[in-house]
Amino acid sequence: MAGSSHGHTPAAWTGVIIAFIGFCVAGAFMVMAQPVGFWAGMAIVVIGGIVGWVMSAMGMGQPKDAHDNFQSELAQSQAAHAKS
Repeated sequence: MAGSSHGHTPAAWTGVIIAFIGFCVAGAFMVMAQPVGFWAGMAIVVIGGIVGWVMSAMGMGQPKDAHDNFQSELAQSQAAHAKS
C-alpha cells in the first residue's frame, strides 16, 4: 500500500486523528465508569469518520482512479524489469 500513497491525504489524516481522540475519550470514561462520557467519545469517533468522508468529497482525499493508475504503473515497471 505504501507505493499507492494509500491514506496519505489530509482527509485520511484528519479523520483518523479525530477518531483516535474519540477512542481516547471513550477509553478514559470507560475506566472512570461514566457511560455518558463513553458514548460521547464514541460519537467523536463517528464524527471523525464523517469529517474524513466530507473532506474526501471536497477533493482532499485520494482520487477515485488512483488505484487503477498505480496498478498500470506497477505492471509497466514489472514488464520493464522482466525484459532486463
